[in-house]
Amino acid sequence: MSKLQPIRGTRDIFPEERSRFRHIEEVARELASRYGYLETATPILEFSEVFRKTLGETSDVVTKEMYTFTDKGGDEVTLRPEGTAGIVRMLISGGLAQDLPLKFFYHGPMFRYERPQKGRFRQFHQIGVELLGVPEPLGDIEVIVLGSTLLEKLGIREKTTLHLNTLGTKISRENYKTKLITYLNDYWSKLSVESRERLKVNPLRILDSKDANDKEILANAPRLFDSLDSESLEFFETVKEGLDHLAISYELDPKLVRGLDYYCHTAFEFTTTHLGAQGAVLAGGRYDGLVQQMGGTETAGIGWGGGIERLSLLIGAIKKHPRTIAIIPVVSNLEKEALSLAIHCRAQGLVIELGFRGNLSRRLKRASKLNAIAAILMGPEEMDRGCVVVRNLDTGKQEDVPLTNVVAYLGRYQNGNADK
Repeated sequence: MSKLQPIRGTRDIFPEERSRFRHIEEVARELASRYGYLETATPILEFSEVFRKTLGETSDVVTKEMYTFTDKGGDEVTLRPEGTAGIVRMLISGGLAQDLPLKFFYHGPMFRYERPQKGRFRQFHQIGVELLGVPEPLGDIEVIVLGSTLLEKLGIREKTTLHLNTLGTKISRENYKTKLITYLNDYWSKLSVESRERLKVNPLRILDSKDANDKEILANAPRLFDSLDSESLEFFETVKEGLDHLAISYELDPKLVRGLDYYCHTAFEFTTTHLGAQGAVLAGGRYDGLVQQMGGTETAGIGWGGGIERLSLLIGAIKKHPRTIAIIPVVSNLEKEALSLAIHCRAQGLVIELGFRGNLSRRLKRASKLNAIAAILMGPEEMDRGCVVVRNLDTGKQEDVPLTNVVAYLGRYQNGNADK
């Protein structure tokens, strides 16, 4: 029988990396709450129609990457590939439109059938925010600033570059698509197979092509910016002025697109050169037409999603948690007292490891393996005097400490003030 392994594209997240994940989630949650974003969660499983309506029948995610299956009740369901669709579905099915504007923060696992690479997995994790019911450009500014501030608090903003573009209004975009299709039709035979398909159903996505020939052809293609109407230009200028006022650096990127019809105005990505091909670490845009497309009333929306795996790779090591303190009964008949002391110390905020078996030597070896900073030795003679022995496992120094004072004494170890 072959050795059991995780499914390709999935993996176990061991404690050290999980601590980085938790750090990212906690920093994002706390920061989002300052901006008024309320934490929410949607199901990992949704009816497949939720994503077909949002991502489009012809998108790569729907046609190639979604984990879709029929459940035992005969319903076609999909493991969520992204977070926005579930939030919008929640807005509609939960009858929340009367409460607009709404701000939501979320985090959790997503699923896409992609070729695994560094920082890209088939089960991956995201944090994200969605701002619903705010059509003004001030909403775009706030959402982008929130993303930039998060990266700053994680200590990685200087490792990223904010790319910014405008997709304009729907009218501007339709005018541009007509010009782009006319231009690309002259080069149809030279386009990649993928771009030929996109030319039929989603021509804006060609602007994001990685094919060398496509890039050469696109070098002289019409620019979306030249097709923008006055409303689009004024909206984008306000967004840029807001970012400039707040000293949020960015680079204009005319090739940054969102190919679906409900996207409009602002599109943005924070990218890095530190992770190889997987450069985007946090990206978003305005999607004013999405709620209506999914069956709700016309509602403005803008948000972003950030990949926790990629953010984790960028932040590297984080501040270590306090090292544990081991409680070791010298004789077996003191195990109940050791258990009571462990519970008491934990209730006071100390990190305690209680050995479950073995003699004194074995338990000390276990404490050393756990990198414990100290050990509380509970012997009969010391207990008769109302004391325990506290041994510094880094120096070997030890002293008797009254039980009534043990919590205060141990605090010096986990506050970084131990006398070594």
